[in-house]
Amino acid sequence: MSQLFDLTGKTAIVTGANGGIGQGIAIALAEAGADIAAVARSDMSETAKLVAAAGRRFLAIQADLATTGPIKRIVDETLGWAGRIDILVNNSGIIRRADSIDFSEEDWDEVMNVNLKSAFFLTQAVARRMLARGPGGKIINIASMLSFQGGIRVPSYTASKSGLAGLTRLLACEWAGKGLNVNAIAPGYVATNNTQQLREDPERNAAILGRIPAGRWGVPSDCGGAAVFLASHAADYVHGIVLPVDGGWLAR
Repeated sequence: MSQLFDLTGKTAIVTGANGGIGQGIAIALAEAGADIAAVARSDMSETAKLVAAAGRRFLAIQADLATTGPIKRIVDETLGWAGRIDILVNNSGIIRRADSIDFSEEDWDEVMNVNLKSAFFLTQAVARRMLARGPGGKIINIASMLSFQGGIRVPSYTASKSGLAGLTRLLACEWAGKGLNVNAIAPGYVATNNTQQLREDPERNAAILGRIPAGRWGVPSDCGGAAVFLASHAADYVHGIVLPVDGGWLAR
């Protein structure tokens, strides 16, 4: 059974891998045997050390996915380093908070560009290589509880994560028959930089914890097992799902 989850010999691109959920997923994939090409704007030395501790190779690609400009370079650098791309994890994401009545066009565009536009076009670029090579590629999008729900004061984030769930299903419909698996993970409330404001607000923090059956905020490593599953042969017949990793939030 363990062979179903073995990623030895695989290469994974993980965006936003400098910390948080992206780092947790990169470490889990490395522990399952994958080499990691990590993409982020900021320093990734901590992730590099943790991947090395798992005995896997690590490539740091400095890139800002606020535009699609770096996408070709990300693909080319990964292929030049590893010769192949087997797994793509679209984790990079930003959030802006304001009442919808006051929300600015600038904040709308910034979030949509990173969370949805760049995710789609990086997926497109990687899928072209995967399809040319033959069946077996795994694409994992990082969705959100707000792929299912509306949220409060985060209109562009909700729109982007709802859109990412829709793209996950669309691409699965187009590519499942060609040997590519496209799925998503929807993390619940995880302790990261994006949720720091919520955790520091006593009322919001108490309201969130009160609804989570598991009774705690998630941590980045909670998403690691789901990523390994979706990246592995164990998920070869899994297409187009958005898998909640939420401590039971949606069940409440």
